[in-house]
Amino acid sequence: MMKKRLFVSLLIVFAFVGYLAFTVVDSKTPVATAAKATYSGTMYMAGMGGHFAKFDLTIDPNDAENPLKVNKLNRIIIGSKKTHPTHDPRIDSNDRNTMFWSTYVLDPNGKMHVGKTDLKTGDVIKDVAMTPDPKAPGTKPPVYCASGQTAKSYMPVFMGVEGYVDVMDKATLEVKHRMFVSDLGFKNGTYQFMHGASSPDGKKFLVALNETVEGKSNGKINLVLVDLPSLEQGKWKEITRNTITGEPGKTITFRMNFTSDNKHVFQSVADRFWVLDANNLKLIDEKMVDGQSHDAFPTPDGKYAVLSIRNAADAVDEDGKQLIGKTITDGFVQLYDFEAKKIVGSQVSTCNACHKKMGQGDKSAVLCGIDGNWKM
Repeated sequence: MMKKRLFVSLLIVFAFVGYLAFTVVDSKTPVATAAKATYSGTMYMAGMGGHFAKFDLTIDPNDAENPLKVNKLNRIIIGSKKTHPTHDPRIDSNDRNTMFWSTYVLDPNGKMHVGKTDLKTGDVIKDVAMTPDPKAPGTKPPVYCASGQTAKSYMPVFMGVEGYVDVMDKATLEVKHRMFVSDLGFKNGTYQFMHGASSPDGKKFLVALNETVEGKSNGKINLVLVDLPSLEQGKWKEITRNTITGEPGKTITFRMNFTSDNKHVFQSVADRFWVLDANNLKLIDEKMVDGQSHDAFPTPDGKYAVLSIRNAADAVDEDGKQLIGKTITDGFVQLYDFEAKKIVGSQVSTCNACHKKMGQGDKSAVLCGIDGNWKM
């Protein structure tokens, strides 16, 4: 019995030594790591052509160079480029087959539009034409750009001056309350480009504005966190605020999204991308962006964000040949890795392939906000 135990013990020792021999790491030995989870879903990116780019997106973080794959590129039409240029997709938290939207410019009749679309059919369910508010009567853009929501309310954010949040009934799209940012202490002439978003738990709403001096951005972004239930009832109830400074004329706040656990905010700011603490609005991470960052859509676990970026692309003729010396603006997506605190992989076009097929490869595709349905 003793000899048998000794034999077994020796086998275990030899096996362990053999294991060490094959797993000792030196400078020339690659380290095996567990494969990272992949993600897939259908995305909707708002476009100035009166439609949303619709595409299937796959995220494979294990592919360091090309972690994003765009497939089945199509579009959801809400109107023409004259009547319905849009920056704002907001999928209904109650029904993931319904998407609310708002327009960025006034139509030829001087109206701004809000509406909702059936994502299964692509049909517009409701389209409401609205008269501009007397406090913001301008005929030039911007109009609406960002938005938030509760279970019963859709809340498009007016990007112009005077900035405001409309609290609208989801069923009728009737405006219940119009909440002006001046009631938070921001006077006309001291800010531009108001944006906002709501937290998934229905407790918070973030307002972001660019601070200006004599009409020019000074690089400071004013952030105000307010109570969402109070906002829905037509009252501003401030939780906290913070100011973060970037580069004058280049750091400009655009759209943002809370992570699903309500702990962080992924904030686009044109020349860079920010991660904010959703409780105190302190800066957690900052990354410079190649192009102009306009939105950031988180994965369900908040480990990654899909950045919506405008950048230059080669223009092509009707035969798909490059027009030497001519570039256009195109919409791209790129991946941000929150755990690694870095932007990874190449940018992938979400427009140009479709435009080429339509003979529009020599025309710009100006995109902005992004929302989507992840396959869980």
